[in-house]
Amino acid sequence: MKPLTLWQYEVRRAGWAALLGPPIAVAVGVAAAVANPMPSDTTTARILLGTLEMALPLAAGVACASLVGRDPAVELQVTSSTAYRVTLLRRMGVTLGWTAAFAVPMAVVLIATGWWHRWPANHGAVVGQLTWVAPTLGLSALGFAAGAVFRSPGAAGALVTTLWAIQQFFAGAAQEHLPGRLLYLFATTRGAAPDDWTANRLTLLGAAAALIALAFVVLGRSERLISGEDE
Repeated sequence: MKPLTLWQYEVRRAGWAALLGPPIAVAVGVAAAVANPMPSDTTTARILLGTLEMALPLAAGVACASLVGRDPAVELQVTSSTAYRVTLLRRMGVTLGWTAAFAVPMAVVLIATGWWHRWPANHGAVVGQLTWVAPTLGLSALGFAAGAVFRSPGAAGALVTTLWAIQQFFAGAAQEHLPGRLLYLFATTRGAAPDDWTANRLTLLGAAAALIALAFVVLGRSERLISGEDE
Protein backbone atom coordinates (compact mmCIF):
# COMPACT_ATOMS: atom_id res chain seq x y z
CA MET A 1 0.00 0.00 0.00
CA LYS A 2 1.38 3.42 -0.98
CA PRO A 3 2.07 5.80 1.94
CA LEU A 4 -0.54 8.34 0.83
CA THR A 5 -3.17 5.64 0.35
CA LEU A 6 -2.27 4.17 3.73
CA TRP A 7 -2.74 7.47 5.55
CA GLN A 8 -5.98 8.16 3.70
CA TYR A 9 -7.25 4.78 4.87
CA GLU A 10 -6.19 5.50 8.47
CA VAL A 11 -8.03 8.82 8.37
CA ARG A 12 -11.21 7.00 7.36
CA ARG A 13 -10.72 4.35 10.03
CA ALA A 14 -10.16 7.02 12.71
CA GLY A 15 -13.84 7.85 12.27
CA TRP A 16 -16.13 10.86 12.26
CA ALA A 17 -15.49 11.60 15.93
CA ALA A 18 -11.86 12.33 15.14
CA LEU A 19 -12.68 14.41 12.05
CA LEU A 20 -15.61 16.49 13.28
CA GLY A 21 -14.61 17.02 16.91
CA PRO A 22 -11.86 19.66 16.48
CA PRO A 23 -13.67 21.97 14.02
CA ILE A 24 -16.85 21.82 16.10
CA ALA A 25 -14.88 22.59 19.28
CA VAL A 26 -13.23 25.63 17.69
CA ALA A 27 -16.51 26.87 16.20
CA VAL A 28 -18.33 26.58 19.53
CA GLY A 29 -15.50 28.31 21.39
CA VAL A 30 -15.30 31.24 18.99
CA ALA A 31 -19.09 31.58 19.00
CA ALA A 32 -19.08 31.64 22.81
CA ALA A 33 -16.44 34.39 22.80
CA VAL A 34 -18.43 36.47 20.32
CA ALA A 35 -21.67 35.96 22.26
CA ASN A 36 -20.07 36.67 25.65
CA PRO A 37 -22.72 38.57 27.66
CA MET A 38 -20.05 40.37 29.70
CA PRO A 39 -17.56 41.39 27.03
CA SER A 40 -14.12 42.47 28.17
CA ASP A 41 -10.64 41.76 26.95
CA THR A 42 -9.89 39.43 29.85
CA THR A 43 -13.06 37.34 29.74
CA THR A 44 -13.00 37.04 25.96
CA ALA A 45 -9.34 35.99 26.03
CA ARG A 46 -10.14 33.42 28.70
CA ILE A 47 -12.90 31.91 26.58
CA LEU A 48 -10.64 31.74 23.53
CA LEU A 49 -7.76 30.14 25.42
CA GLY A 50 -10.30 27.91 27.14
CA THR A 51 -11.27 26.59 23.73
CA LEU A 52 -7.69 25.42 23.32
CA GLU A 53 -7.35 24.07 26.86
CA MET A 54 -10.81 22.57 27.38
CA ALA A 55 -12.77 21.97 24.17
CA LEU A 56 -10.08 20.64 21.83
CA PRO A 57 -8.57 18.21 24.40
CA LEU A 58 -12.04 16.80 25.11
CA ALA A 59 -12.68 16.27 21.40
CA ALA A 60 -9.32 14.54 20.96
CA GLY A 61 -9.78 12.41 24.06
CA VAL A 62 -13.19 11.13 23.00
CA ALA A 63 -11.91 10.41 19.49
CA CYS A 64 -8.90 8.45 20.79
CA ALA A 65 -11.18 6.50 23.11
CA SER A 66 -13.06 5.22 20.05
CA LEU A 67 -10.03 3.93 18.15
CA VAL A 68 -9.82 0.47 19.72
CA GLY A 69 -12.62 -1.80 18.56
CA ARG A 70 -13.46 -0.02 15.31
CA ASP A 71 -12.19 -2.83 13.07
CA PRO A 72 -14.84 -5.47 12.26
CA ALA A 73 -12.27 -8.29 11.83
CA VAL A 74 -9.53 -7.88 14.42
CA GLU A 75 -8.39 -11.49 13.93
CA LEU A 76 -7.22 -10.50 10.43
CA GLN A 77 -5.50 -7.37 11.69
CA VAL A 78 -3.41 -9.24 14.27
CA THR A 79 -2.11 -11.63 11.59
CA SER A 80 -0.91 -8.88 9.24
CA SER A 81 2.76 -7.99 8.83
CA THR A 82 2.21 -4.72 10.70
CA ALA A 83 1.38 -5.16 14.37
CA TYR A 84 -2.18 -4.11 15.16
CA ARG A 85 -1.01 -1.91 18.01
CA VAL A 86 1.23 -0.04 15.56
CA THR A 87 -1.79 0.51 13.33
CA LEU A 88 -3.77 1.89 16.27
CA LEU A 89 -0.91 4.18 17.28
CA ARG A 90 -0.84 5.44 13.70
CA ARG A 91 -4.55 6.25 13.93
CA MET A 92 -3.94 8.01 17.21
CA GLY A 93 -1.28 10.05 15.45
CA VAL A 94 -3.80 10.96 12.75
CA THR A 95 -6.30 12.04 15.41
CA LEU A 96 -3.77 14.17 17.28
CA GLY A 97 -2.41 15.64 14.06
CA TRP A 98 -5.91 16.64 12.97
CA THR A 99 -6.51 18.26 16.36
CA ALA A 100 -3.22 20.16 16.08
CA ALA A 101 -4.24 21.31 12.59
CA PHE A 102 -6.93 23.40 14.30
CA ALA A 103 -5.16 24.23 17.55
CA VAL A 104 -1.99 25.64 16.01
CA PRO A 105 -3.68 28.10 13.60
CA MET A 106 -6.02 29.25 16.36
CA ALA A 107 -3.09 29.84 18.71
CA VAL A 108 -1.20 31.72 15.97
CA VAL A 109 -4.20 33.94 15.29
CA LEU A 110 -4.66 34.68 19.00
CA ILE A 111 -0.99 35.59 19.35
CA ALA A 112 -0.97 37.72 16.20
CA THR A 113 -4.11 39.62 17.19
CA GLY A 114 -3.00 40.13 20.80
CA TRP A 115 -5.78 38.09 22.39
CA TRP A 116 -3.30 35.53 23.70
CA HIS A 117 -1.53 38.09 25.86
CA ARG A 118 -4.75 39.60 27.17
CA TRP A 119 -5.15 36.63 29.46
CA PRO A 120 -2.75 37.33 32.38
CA ALA A 121 -1.77 33.67 32.87
CA ASN A 122 -0.83 33.04 29.22
CA HIS A 123 2.78 31.89 30.00
CA GLY A 124 4.12 33.29 26.75
CA ALA A 125 3.73 32.48 23.09
CA VAL A 126 6.09 29.47 23.03
CA VAL A 127 5.95 27.72 26.41
CA GLY A 128 2.30 28.74 26.59
CA GLN A 129 1.49 26.23 23.85
CA LEU A 130 1.50 23.66 26.62
CA THR A 131 -1.87 25.23 27.42
CA TRP A 132 -3.38 22.90 24.82
CA VAL A 133 -0.63 20.36 24.14
CA ALA A 134 -0.49 18.94 27.68
CA PRO A 135 -4.23 18.38 28.29
CA THR A 136 -4.74 17.16 24.72
CA LEU A 137 -2.07 14.49 25.07
CA GLY A 138 -3.21 13.66 28.60
CA LEU A 139 -6.88 13.09 27.74
CA SER A 140 -6.06 11.41 24.43
CA ALA A 141 -3.69 8.96 26.11
CA LEU A 142 -6.28 8.26 28.81
CA GLY A 143 -8.93 7.52 26.19
CA PHE A 144 -6.58 5.35 24.16
CA ALA A 145 -5.42 3.36 27.20
CA ALA A 146 -8.97 2.98 28.51
CA GLY A 147 -10.07 1.69 25.11
CA ALA A 148 -7.27 -0.87 25.16
CA VAL A 149 -8.09 -2.03 28.71
CA PHE A 150 -11.90 -1.99 28.53
CA ARG A 151 -12.15 -2.99 24.84
CA SER A 152 -15.18 -0.72 24.75
CA PRO A 153 -15.21 2.69 23.01
CA GLY A 154 -18.30 3.63 25.03
CA ALA A 155 -16.71 2.90 28.39
CA ALA A 156 -13.46 4.60 27.41
CA GLY A 157 -15.27 7.70 26.15
CA ALA A 158 -17.35 7.82 29.33
CA LEU A 159 -14.19 7.76 31.45
CA VAL A 160 -12.70 10.67 29.48
CA THR A 161 -15.83 12.81 29.66
CA THR A 162 -16.38 12.01 33.36
CA LEU A 163 -12.85 13.04 34.31
CA TRP A 164 -13.20 16.20 32.20
CA ALA A 165 -16.53 17.07 33.85
CA ILE A 166 -15.28 16.41 37.40
CA GLN A 167 -12.29 18.69 36.92
CA GLN A 168 -14.48 21.27 35.21
CA PHE A 169 -17.24 21.47 37.80
CA PHE A 170 -15.26 20.62 40.93
CA ALA A 171 -12.12 22.61 40.24
CA GLY A 172 -11.57 23.55 43.89
CA ALA A 173 -11.78 19.99 45.15
CA ALA A 174 -9.57 18.74 42.33
CA GLN A 175 -6.79 21.11 43.38
CA GLU A 176 -6.93 20.68 47.16
CA HIS A 177 -3.93 18.35 47.19
CA LEU A 178 -0.68 18.29 45.24
CA PRO A 179 -1.46 15.19 43.10
CA GLY A 180 -4.74 16.79 42.02
CA ARG A 181 -3.00 20.06 41.16
CA LEU A 182 -0.35 18.27 39.13
CA LEU A 183 -2.97 16.37 37.12
CA TYR A 184 -5.40 19.26 36.72
CA LEU A 185 -6.25 19.78 33.06
CA PHE A 186 -7.25 23.44 33.12
CA ALA A 187 -4.40 25.08 35.03
CA THR A 188 -4.07 27.94 32.53
CA THR A 189 -7.62 29.24 32.33
CA ARG A 190 -9.09 27.92 35.60
CA GLY A 191 -6.11 28.86 37.75
CA ALA A 192 -3.07 27.25 39.34
CA ALA A 193 -0.64 28.14 42.10
CA PRO A 194 2.16 30.31 40.65
CA ASP A 195 4.79 27.60 41.06
CA ASP A 196 2.59 24.69 39.94
CA TRP A 197 1.89 25.45 36.28
CA THR A 198 5.11 24.11 34.75
CA ALA A 199 5.09 21.04 36.99
CA ASN A 200 1.44 20.50 36.10
CA ARG A 201 2.08 20.59 32.36
CA LEU A 202 5.10 18.29 32.62
CA THR A 203 3.17 15.85 34.81
CA LEU A 204 0.39 15.66 32.24
CA LEU A 205 2.94 14.93 29.52
CA GLY A 206 4.55 12.25 31.67
CA ALA A 207 1.17 10.70 32.44
CA ALA A 208 0.37 10.67 28.73
CA ALA A 209 3.61 8.82 27.96
CA ALA A 210 2.91 6.26 30.69
CA LEU A 211 -0.66 5.66 29.50
CA ILE A 212 0.41 5.21 25.88
CA ALA A 213 3.05 2.72 27.03
CA LEU A 214 0.37 0.86 29.01
CA ALA A 215 -1.89 0.74 25.96
CA PHE A 216 0.98 -0.49 23.80
CA VAL A 217 1.61 -3.38 26.19
CA VAL A 218 -2.07 -4.31 26.51
CA LEU A 219 -2.64 -4.16 22.75
CA GLY A 220 0.28 -6.51 22.25
CA ARG A 221 -1.82 -9.35 23.68
CA SER A 222 -3.55 -10.32 20.46
CA GLU A 223 -5.47 -13.20 22.05
CA ARG A 224 -7.14 -10.74 24.41
CA LEU A 225 -8.26 -8.56 21.50
CA ILE A 226 -9.68 -11.50 19.59
CA SER A 227 -11.51 -12.89 22.60
CA GLY A 228 -12.94 -9.43 23.24
CA GLU A 229 -14.63 -9.50 19.84
CA ASP A 230 -16.67 -12.52 20.87
CA GLU A 231 -17.99 -11.08 24.12
